[in-house]
Amino acid sequence: MNIAVICGGLSSERDVSITTGTCSARALREKGHNVVLVDLYYGYEGEYNTPEDLFKTEQKDVEYSVKEETPDIAKIMAEGDGTRIGKNVIEICKAADICFLALHGEDGEDGKIQATLDMHGIKYTGSGYLGSAIAMNKEVSKNIFKSCNIPTPPGIILEAGAESYDDVGFPCVVKPCSGGSSVGTSIVRSRDEYDSALKDAFKFESRVVVEKYIKGKEFTVGVIDRKAMPVIEIIPKNGWYDYKNKYQADMTDEICPAQISPELTERLQSIAVRVQDALMLDVYYRADFLMDETDGEVYCLEANTLPGLTPTSLVPRMARVNGYSFPDFCEKIIEVSMEKYNK
Repeated sequence: MNIAVICGGLSSERDVSITTGTCSARALREKGHNVVLVDLYYGYEGEYNTPEDLFKTEQKDVEYSVKEETPDIAKIMAEGDGTRIGKNVIEICKAADICFLALHGEDGEDGKIQATLDMHGIKYTGSGYLGSAIAMNKEVSKNIFKSCNIPTPPGIILEAGAESYDDVGFPCVVKPCSGGSSVGTSIVRSRDEYDSALKDAFKFESRVVVEKYIKGKEFTVGVIDRKAMPVIEIIPKNGWYDYKNKYQADMTDEICPAQISPELTERLQSIAVRVQDALMLDVYYRADFLMDETDGEVYCLEANTLPGLTPTSLVPRMARVNGYSFPDFCEKIIEVSMEKYNK
């Protein structure tokens, strides 16, 4: 197949996306596919006669890894012309059999690129524009969780510019309404910390989620083709599961499958499938959970519609337990995505 892998973009998760993209492109080439890797923002500047020619050209594999700090998006935007989709991106995607979305965060998981590709009749991996937009917005998704009796931590939504802000008591969690990879997220234990955390979160977005802090074990469950994958327990070696602990090697222990009871495993997997239906997701995604250490209650935090496919990412680890190599799993994502279009 001719496959365009799209990564990069302008979200705070840009580095994660490029790593997902380079890893996925290399894996798909190993499976014999013709792959062109394109940055959504910068586009493709090389010369070619027709976009189809690019898929016949030998492409070099690129090594990339997530840095400890998030990229300076304002600086990257200042180098551009104000266009968020780079040169030749749509043209190359049109020439592909399918577009493999290796994007994370804004423009990638919020439904914008999905809607754009739909308008051009371009096939792509992952959920459609509506489910992506719903899942990306934590305010909307939490409201849906509540209406569908899916347990989620109690919380409030705050908007930038107020003279003062309510709280939910301490400790609590403050995070941007539509962010990912824990960027701009803080665990807050006092009013002074709260004001600082809100200031940090509002740098990324004008609406912020404030939730009750749930102390306990953290789990995550992937779903592909409506089948729940093995549960992973996440145990950071220091602190909590923030951006650094997510993407720097040897910072977190990830137990897969989690050493928990069959009953808890079934419960987490069942909720994960219910979340897929509630948020109108398809193909594959990942749900994140916390289990309260005091009463054993399970809470769904959010859904990730394009989960990371980096060397430290969680879904590829689940896939290995299910017998899929990383290249096999990338092909599985394409297979399930194509089935959606063939129905």
